[in-house]
Amino acid sequence: MDFQNFDIDQFLREYWQKKPLLIRNAFRDWQNPLEPDELAGLACEEEMESRLICQTDAGWEMEQGPLAEERLSGLSESHWTLLVQAVDHHVPAVADLIAPFRFIPNWRIDDVMVSLAADQGGVGPHFDQYDVFLIQGLGRRRWQIGPHCDADTPLLPHNDLKLLSAFAATEEWVLEPGDILYVPPGIAHNGVAVGSDCMTYSVGFRAPSRADLLGHYVDDVLDGIPDDELYRDPDLKDQANAGEILPEALARLQQMVLESLSDPAHFARWFGTFNSAPKYPDVDWRPEIPVTPQDVRAAISAQVPLSRNPASRLAFIATGADALMLFADGVCFDCIGETAALAKDLCAADSVVLDVALVGSAAAIDLLTQLCNNGCIAFDSED
Repeated sequence: MDFQNFDIDQFLREYWQKKPLLIRNAFRDWQNPLEPDELAGLACEEEMESRLICQTDAGWEMEQGPLAEERLSGLSESHWTLLVQAVDHHVPAVADLIAPFRFIPNWRIDDVMVSLAADQGGVGPHFDQYDVFLIQGLGRRRWQIGPHCDADTPLLPHNDLKLLSAFAATEEWVLEPGDILYVPPGIAHNGVAVGSDCMTYSVGFRAPSRADLLGHYVDDVLDGIPDDELYRDPDLKDQANAGEILPEALARLQQMVLESLSDPAHFARWFGTFNSAPKYPDVDWRPEIPVTPQDVRAAISAQVPLSRNPASRLAFIATGADALMLFADGVCFDCIGETAALAKDLCAADSVVLDVALVGSAAAIDLLTQLCNNGCIAFDSED
């Protein structure tokens, strides 16, 4: 699926994390990838993260999934929205929606959330902390854009929803199937279905917070610090007031902390592992029958396409001219030479046909076998 009426360079320069953008008729040949009944079926599954949001006379109500079929079939004809997270992990046609947005680095991609709304259905005026592309898939939705918000913006009192207590629209559009609305972080927005069977695909991007980075990285650093690394002051001198903490002592203490956090190689390995951790670690994607190196060689020789699991997160960090660290679902693989080139290919495309010459590389076969058995990749064979 390809874009039309869209200039990537102009978008990154003028709109990305700066201001909203409406892209009319964004796809050359738009086809809605999922039917409403199929989304409703996913919302009933245990492994899916889903929510039902209803607007009633008493206010906003939210129910966490999984949802019973009877509950969904008994809904009214208006003022409700069903949301299902990470649909791209389970529906290849929805996963394909991410491909046009690959001009943004893969490590920033979160997932594709799909919403189904009845007439006048929505989730209320709110703002997000992440970038999102809102693709209108089926039906029509009126989107209103408001001002920039932050942690001090007043919210309605609600245990489950973070809705704005006041919302004044500055722009408004009705999106048709195939239209896209880009909304940067912090921008207030409100979407309301115009008619029934309104489906929207939200391609979301993530950005680690300073608190998350520091908290998780410090935990990792602490695990590697020996207990005998204590403060030392062999040049201690008598001081006028024993109650004072002198500047030189503070500088030495701060240096102890900074030295532990300032190893670029350690940070790179940690971040790649941390960032590539699965969104839903409890979901087991491993094959029922383990793949053998012989299976991998046979598939490569037969030129069977190799596809990445849409639920898997793959990325790499270069460590030399011919070396890199490959991160796959929270596991780090050190690669060099042929395996480094292979890792780049796996990260660059959702599907690839491998060079038959790799059959003779024991290191490449070992890497592919491990990735297959971890559920990160799979050969597209009927067997």
